[in-house]
Amino acid sequence: MTYRILKFDPYLKAHKDDIALRMDSYRQKRDELLQGGEDLTSFANSYLYFGIHKTPNGWVYREWAPAADAMYFTGDFNEWNTTACPMTALAGGVFEVCLPADTLCVGQKVQAIIHHGGEMLRRIPTHATRVVQDPVTHLWCAEVDDVLWDGFPWSDQSFRPAKTPLIYECHIGMAQEAYEVGSYGDFTRRILPRIKKLGYNTIQVMAVMEHPYYGSFGYQVSNFFAPSSRYGTGRELKELINTAHKMGIAVLLDVVHSHAVGNTAEGLAAFDGTPYQFFHEGPRGDHPAWGTKLFNYAKNEVLHFLLSNLKYWMDIFHFDGFRFDGVTSMLYHDHGLGSAFTDYGMYFSPNTDIEAVTYLQLANELIHTINPHAITVAEDMSGMPGMCLPINDGGIGFDFRLSMGVPDMWIKWLKERDDEAWDMHALWYELTNRRPKEKTVGYCESHDQALVGDKTIMFRLCDAEMYTAMNKTSESAVIDRGIALHKMIRLVTATLAGEGYLNFMGNEFGHPEWIDFPREGNGWSYHYCRRQWSLADNKLLRYEQLETFDRAMVALLRRERLLSKPARLLAVHNDNNLLVYQKGDTIFAFNFHPTRSEEKLWIPLNAPVTYQAVLTTDSAVFGGFDRVDTSYRYTPECHEGDNGFYLYLPARTAVVLKKV
Repeated sequence: MTYRILKFDPYLKAHKDDIALRMDSYRQKRDELLQGGEDLTSFANSYLYFGIHKTPNGWVYREWAPAADAMYFTGDFNEWNTTACPMTALAGGVFEVCLPADTLCVGQKVQAIIHHGGEMLRRIPTHATRVVQDPVTHLWCAEVDDVLWDGFPWSDQSFRPAKTPLIYECHIGMAQEAYEVGSYGDFTRRILPRIKKLGYNTIQVMAVMEHPYYGSFGYQVSNFFAPSSRYGTGRELKELINTAHKMGIAVLLDVVHSHAVGNTAEGLAAFDGTPYQFFHEGPRGDHPAWGTKLFNYAKNEVLHFLLSNLKYWMDIFHFDGFRFDGVTSMLYHDHGLGSAFTDYGMYFSPNTDIEAVTYLQLANELIHTINPHAITVAEDMSGMPGMCLPINDGGIGFDFRLSMGVPDMWIKWLKERDDEAWDMHALWYELTNRRPKEKTVGYCESHDQALVGDKTIMFRLCDAEMYTAMNKTSESAVIDRGIALHKMIRLVTATLAGEGYLNFMGNEFGHPEWIDFPREGNGWSYHYCRRQWSLADNKLLRYEQLETFDRAMVALLRRERLLSKPARLLAVHNDNNLLVYQKGDTIFAFNFHPTRSEEKLWIPLNAPVTYQAVLTTDSAVFGGFDRVDTSYRYTPECHEGDNGFYLYLPARTAVVLKKV
C-alpha cells in the first residue's frame, strides 16, 4: 500500500518500509486493543471503573496492581488502620473493595496499602481525582472527590475551537501579581478577561496535572487524573473552562505522557512494588537527562491508562485538546539528546521507538473521535516526517507542531549577531520552511526563554535598562531599540512562522526579569514566580505600549485571517536588512536596519491596486516615532515595466499595507 505521505515528500520514498512499519504497528495494536469490536472511545474508560466511585449501593474502590500480594484501603474513615479494610483480588491483577454508603464522604483522605514481597507500601490511588499535601507533614494523599458526578452546569454545548489557534500559554499558579500561588478562581476572574481583551482565542494551560514539586513547571506529573489542588478544586477548574468557552476561548491542556515523576510515595513509580508495572524495566525505564520514569507503550494496560486519561480530561473537564509535551523524547530511543536530525535516516529505525509512535497515533485518533474540532499540538524539535498528517496518509495525526527552531534562532541572533548582520534570506527561509502539508504553531519565545538561566526577548534586548528607563518620559537608545525590535520580531514571526501563533503570558508586554520558582536557593521567595500585570496597566510606562501593539497585531491576524493564507516573497535586500512579502491582500514591509531609512523602497505588485497602511510598528501609541503617514494612499505606478509603488520605510520599522 502506498501512503500519501510518500507523495507529499519524495525524500521519504527511501524510507517507505519504515512508514509501512509505522502503519502496520498502529493497525495491529488497534486490533489487539479492540478485539470485542468496540471503538477507542469505549475502550478508554478506565476512570469509570478504577478509582473511588459512588454507587447506588455505597462506594467501590478498584485498583490494578498485578504484582501485589495483597491490598488494603485506609484513611480517615477507619482511623488509618492499614489492615481493617482488605480488598478482594479479582482476575487480571485487579483488587476491589465495596463499602456501605455511610463509610466515606467527600473530603476524606485515603490511601492504598500494597503488600509486596514482605513489604507494606503506602500509595496514592492511581486514578485519584484529587490529591492534597498535608500542610504540617508535607506528605501527599488522595482525597475523596465528587468531580466525576458533581452535576456541574455546563453551558458550552455549542462551543467550537477556532481552526486557527492564537494561543496564550499560561500557568495558573503564577498568573497573579501577589506573592503566592494563584487559584483557578483568580485566573477566571482576573486573567481570562485580559486574554479576551488581547484577542487570543485559545489558552494552553500548563501544570494542571498534579505534581509534587512546584518548580518542575508541572512537567514531573505524579497523579494523572488529579487537577492540581494547589490552585483549588476540580469544580473551580470546570468553572474556568466553562467561562473561557463563554468568551469564545478554547482551552488546551499541556499534557505530559512522555514521562512521570520517579517519586514512589506520590506517583505511579513502583506502585505495586515493581518498577515495570507502568514503565520499562532497567535503564530504558529512566530518562537520562530528566531523572524521570518512562512509560512502556507496548503494554496494553499502560495504553488503557494513558488513553483513558486523555478522554477523562475531555469528558469530565471539557478540554478542547492537548499540547503534548516531550514528544521528541518519546519518539526516539536516545530521546533526541544531542541529535541535530540532519538526515532522514535519523528519524527511523533502529532509533525510532515505534511503540511510542503507535501510542501517539492512537491518542490522536481517540481525541478527534471524541471531538472532531479538537486541537492537538506536538512539542517535537526533531521534525519527524508526518507528525501533522492524517493517520490514513501515513502520518501520526497531530494538527500542529510547535516551530521550536524559531525561538532558538531569535535567541541565537540576539546573542551572537550585530543588528546589521541579520540575514534576511535566512530569516525568510527559517520562518517559512516546514514539511509539506503539515501545519505549525509559530512563536518567537515561550516559557522556556523566560526561565532563570535564559532571558525573554525584551529582557535580552534591554536588560538592566528596564529597571530605570521604561518610563515614557525617559530617553534611552537601548529601550528604543528594544521596543522597536520586540514588535518587529513578533510581527514577522506571527505572520510567517506558522498556521497558528503562541505567546507566553506577560511576554506580550515585555515582562521584565525571569521566572524562578520558590526554592531553598532563593529563600522560598515568590518574587519571580508571578506576573506583574500592573506594569502593563500603568499608562506612564512603556509596557503599556507593547501590550497595545500586541492587541492590534492579534486583531489584524484575526480580521484578515492571515495565518491561513500563503506568503509570497516580494523583495529581499540583505545589505539593507529589508524584507517584503504578501499574504492575500496584505503586504508586509520590514526594515530591520538600525539607522538607515529607505526613502523610496519599491514595492512590486502583480496588479495595479491602491494600498494604505493599516498598521505600523512606528506608531506613537505603540512606542514609536510616528514617521509613517497612515492616511496616505499608495497608488500604483509603472517602473521598468512593472506595477508597484514607492514606500518610505523608516529604520527599525515594519508597515502593514492593505489593498483599498
